[in-house]
Amino acid sequence: MAAACDRAGRDPASVTLVAVSKNHPPETVRAAAALGLTVFGENRVQEAKTKIPLSPGRLQWHLIGHLQSNKCRDAVELFQMIESVDSLALAQELQKWAAKSAKTLPVLLEVNVAGEASKFGYRPDLLLAELAQLNALTKLEIHGLMTVAPWSPDPEKVRPVFRRLRELRTECEQVLGAPLPHLSMGMSGDFEVAIEEGATLVRIGTALFGPRAAGRKAAAAAAGEVD
Repeated sequence: MAAACDRAGRDPASVTLVAVSKNHPPETVRAAAALGLTVFGENRVQEAKTKIPLSPGRLQWHLIGHLQSNKCRDAVELFQMIESVDSLALAQELQKWAAKSAKTLPVLLEVNVAGEASKFGYRPDLLLAELAQLNALTKLEIHGLMTVAPWSPDPEKVRPVFRRLRELRTECEQVLGAPLPHLSMGMSGDFEVAIEEGATLVRIGTALFGPRAAGRKAAAAAAGEVD
């Protein structure tokens, strides 16, 4: 991360590491926290609901996976930021529960920059069309944009995706007349390119914790090592 910041002429303090603890136990979270990590990302509300109470209380938790409307109540209570707001309807449901909890919730708007059918997220044009309505939700604070880039063995191939998200943020800022400080983009295989293109939050799991337990089991099964 520091090397990527140096190449881009950026202060390393301008980029936050979100440690993706999906499918890892609370013990792993506690060990990572003891080494100084403070921000953790979870993909599923139900997993987070059991894990967060068993983790150090000083940590910040971000929801980075797709959020279903029926999980909004728990998400508002559990997370300090929702990075995956991908529709006006979802934002309105979060607004409802944040109001009931008398809290203001920082959010990022997820954008499907590459237009992949398998991924969630706003189309850029629809985001711009609904941005004013999103911004009118008084209990949500829009802090920026998030994207999940297509997987590629060559990180340079997804650089245009990160660059487009940065450009879209500028367009959103012009609509809102206010700055959006965060770009959440980049994972274990491509975070350096994302930082070079302006990421302020990088979501890293495998590079920190190794393969997840489910992934290790599947690999072992494929190799005939388990039943």
